[in-house]
Amino acid sequence: MRFLFAKISLTALFVLAIFSVYAAEKVTFEANSPLTVAVGEAFRVEFALNAKPDGDTFKAPSFEGFDVLAGPAISQGSSVQIVNGSMTKSVSYTYTFVLLPQAAGNVTIGAAEVKVDGSSYRTRPLPIEIVNEGEGSRAQQQQGGSNRADDTQTDAQSQIGKDDILLRAVVSRSSVYKNEPLHVAFKLYTRVPVVNLIPSGSAPSFNGFWSQDLSDPNAARSGRETYNGKVYDTQVIYDYLLYPQQVGTLSIEPVELTAVAQVVVQSRNADPFFGSGREVFNVPRKVQSQRTSVHVKALPAGAPASFSGAVGSFTMDAQFPSERIAANSGATVTVKISGTGNLTFVQAPKLPLPTSFEQYNVKTTESINTSSSGISGYRQFEYPFIARAEGTYDLEPIEFTFFDPQRMQYVTLKSKPLTLEITPDTRGGGGDAVVMQGRGMSKEEVKMLGQDIRFVKLGGAQLRSERVPFIFSAAYWILLVGVLVLFAMIYIALRRQIRESQNIALVRGKRANKVAVQRFRAAKRYMEEQNRHAFYEEMLRALWGYMSDKFNIPVANLTKENVREELHKRGVSSEDSQRFTAIITQCDEAQYSPVESARMGDVYSEGVNLISRIESVIKR
Repeated sequence: MRFLFAKISLTALFVLAIFSVYAAEKVTFEANSPLTVAVGEAFRVEFALNAKPDGDTFKAPSFEGFDVLAGPAISQGSSVQIVNGSMTKSVSYTYTFVLLPQAAGNVTIGAAEVKVDGSSYRTRPLPIEIVNEGEGSRAQQQQGGSNRADDTQTDAQSQIGKDDILLRAVVSRSSVYKNEPLHVAFKLYTRVPVVNLIPSGSAPSFNGFWSQDLSDPNAARSGRETYNGKVYDTQVIYDYLLYPQQVGTLSIEPVELTAVAQVVVQSRNADPFFGSGREVFNVPRKVQSQRTSVHVKALPAGAPASFSGAVGSFTMDAQFPSERIAANSGATVTVKISGTGNLTFVQAPKLPLPTSFEQYNVKTTESINTSSSGISGYRQFEYPFIARAEGTYDLEPIEFTFFDPQRMQYVTLKSKPLTLEITPDTRGGGGDAVVMQGRGMSKEEVKMLGQDIRFVKLGGAQLRSERVPFIFSAAYWILLVGVLVLFAMIYIALRRQIRESQNIALVRGKRANKVAVQRFRAAKRYMEEQNRHAFYEEMLRALWGYMSDKFNIPVANLTKENVREELHKRGVSSEDSQRFTAIITQCDEAQYSPVESARMGDVYSEGVNLISRIESVIKR
């Protein structure tokens, strides 16, 4: 029993000693880095903590003036030592970053922050002097003990020649017509192994061009080419298809990135027993593509009236209905434009119809394939109409004109002429029609709605007086019950409103229509001011904003495919889904196309009607 009591006492004293030692240790958080580094020299910055941090509370500084090549790499360790009965316990957490200076000068690394047991600890700012390679060599030679490592680093950098890593903008043609496709690929040429690529800034910008990104992140395009008499391994970094929208000399701006090359050098730290070895270094090298100029030629003058900006090589196929149609019945004319060129900007050709025909909105379907050689596929336009008045009508051919860059001339495609015979309405509606301002209207639409004078009742009035007390009468009880029911309804409505106001997604969905109406009003004001750019921009905001608020879709995930999927889930017809995609495409094209793709009034009416139809379907 005494032995057990002594054992428990020793254990308790041991635990108390550990906790007392751990609690007595002061928490320190320090930053370490070289005081002087050279431009283009990668170095490490370490943030050391002698305690266990609270979860993921470490906050690194912004590292302005440096490129972060790696980090944070976290290492941790702990140890307990007992010497002559004295116990010491230590815990260490180290956060390591690998940085690359951007330019020479004096730069300060800001303070890092971490929390331990709810208390915040910050490191001191680190001032670092960044010098060029010559000054860096002299400065580092004064720091004794690091000459050999610096010499090895210098050997690694010297093994990479100036032309071992190149970034070039490869352009398919230097002279094109306006709206003629142009392919540009930014290629990385290397003669040394490259282990990492660090983009500098944003993606390439193309002022004066309409761009189509052809890059595929899942399939890296690499190969081998000969350039300036040397063989390089190549990799396509950015790939774009450009359509110039302005005439003159346009520039493709340079693109910059940092390539980290891996170099193996012989170590200068010779060991007297084992001999010298090899060391592997990651050497960063900034590369920049050249500025490329493209001469954009204007299209020849004298374009036919049926030309709407199509450039390329196209064919047209027109399908007409039967030559005999009954009055007040519908039919469709289908026109299919196929080929290669700026197919995205191809507009529906004009369909000349008599004034007694009712023509409805054109339905557009497309199948487009994008490649480095251009855009190919087809766009199909369906023209639904209703023939109101009987008779024989000669329809003029449908014309579509495009500019062929190969032949350097305009080419006009025509359909065959068509004669339509409109027979009397077999349903008894009559063949005569009243034509008003281009709209066919048959007499069957006129209906008698009622009499304008009603019969007046004759005779003396038969009135009698009744005096019934209101209290406890039938009207009293009805009024009382009505008040109670009204109170209950108001209470339920208020509770429901409170619950709904707490649901952000529901509130956004309910106010989606209201916000869309406000944006449509702004678009209408721009339309009346003939401000095309502002009008189409406001229409895009109204349509995208309505879909985002109504279906609670984040702006980052707002795509045509997501919207079509949500509309399908809520019972909206596929025709309306395709119409939404067509309006969005039409607005996008109108912002960049030199020729107005559609009248602003038509786009406005279609957008308002589409939102109204979607709202009515969802509310059912």
